[in-house]
Amino acid sequence: MTVEIKVPVLGESLKQATVMRWLKQSGQYVQAGDAVLELETDKVTLDVPAPAAGTLTHELAEGTDVEVGQVIALIDEQAAPPVSEAVEEQQEKPSAEQNVTDHGSSASSDHEDAPVVNGGTAFSQSAPELPDDGHEGTAGERRVPMSRLRQTIARNLKAAQNSAAILTTFNEIDMSAVKALRSQYRDLFEKKHEGARLGFMSFFARAVVGALKDFPVLNARIEGNEIVYQDHVNLGIAVGTERGLVVPVLRKAETLGFAELERRIADYGRRARKGGLALKELEGGSFTITNGGIFGSLLSTPILNAPQSGVLGMHAIQDRPVARDGQVVIRPMMYVALSYDHRLVDGREAVSFLVRLKELIEDPRRLLLDI
Repeated sequence: MTVEIKVPVLGESLKQATVMRWLKQSGQYVQAGDAVLELETDKVTLDVPAPAAGTLTHELAEGTDVEVGQVIALIDEQAAPPVSEAVEEQQEKPSAEQNVTDHGSSASSDHEDAPVVNGGTAFSQSAPELPDDGHEGTAGERRVPMSRLRQTIARNLKAAQNSAAILTTFNEIDMSAVKALRSQYRDLFEKKHEGARLGFMSFFARAVVGALKDFPVLNARIEGNEIVYQDHVNLGIAVGTERGLVVPVLRKAETLGFAELERRIADYGRRARKGGLALKELEGGSFTITNGGIFGSLLSTPILNAPQSGVLGMHAIQDRPVARDGQVVIRPMMYVALSYDHRLVDGREAVSFLVRLKELIEDPRRLLLDI
């Protein structure tokens, strides 16, 4: 019996995808549940599993655009596995000599055809060869088509610049108190909250939630001639991957404590880098935080994630001389930037938001006491 592999339902608004990479070759025997190819949509990449065991047949080249419901491969269930009983027996009962001279060979051969994951991200492998677009560049040039995700990023960023009146305001934050708090309680925190590491992002997430309570217009959006205010803070956390920037959303972030924030942020980061995010996890954000500091950025002007009205840019922490009580002291300082839609948010509200954020980070006890 022949079983069809079709392009799965991708989401309400997504009808097309691109064959990004075949994980199994045509003519190869696959097991039910094996990932056979990666599809790239406008927002996410996803693995398509084999619905049954058998020999795989496919003809579509990598880079081909496909439609939801389209047949992209076939599986012949009647085909026998290519491994002989003798080879199977040898794999199950390796000799002592094999164990010494080829340590782990039998285990590795069992997974020879599985997608290689290096350091938790399948994207650490070399990039797949892209189809020739038929154009020759001048000497020293090469042309490759933009990925569907990169095209979407470019389109959305340009649309945000064209539709919103984006303005950026800046401030700087003394990180001494947060660093001291982390140093004092990090071990106890991580021991009590398994799987959660006490980083800086959870402090900023909590501080943003607190500041948005005082300035809810930054958590709102414009639709036509109306302002839509949000009852909850659905906080987007920008994650840079090898394929582009994605922004998974922490829904109802105001209900999350430090430990849960840290767990979810770390989980989103891991899955974003290996293309494991679901479409629903990227939708519905009301405000975004982006941290260019992890790449060494000292200052930047982030672009809005439309239709949101605000995005906070974090940056590298750098020891700098500052004045305190008439004395010059060295403190760990971070520049922060708030880009906002000036059609909706006035300068007074934007500047006051950053001042409130600064107060909460420089005295994190306020985060615990909600003051």
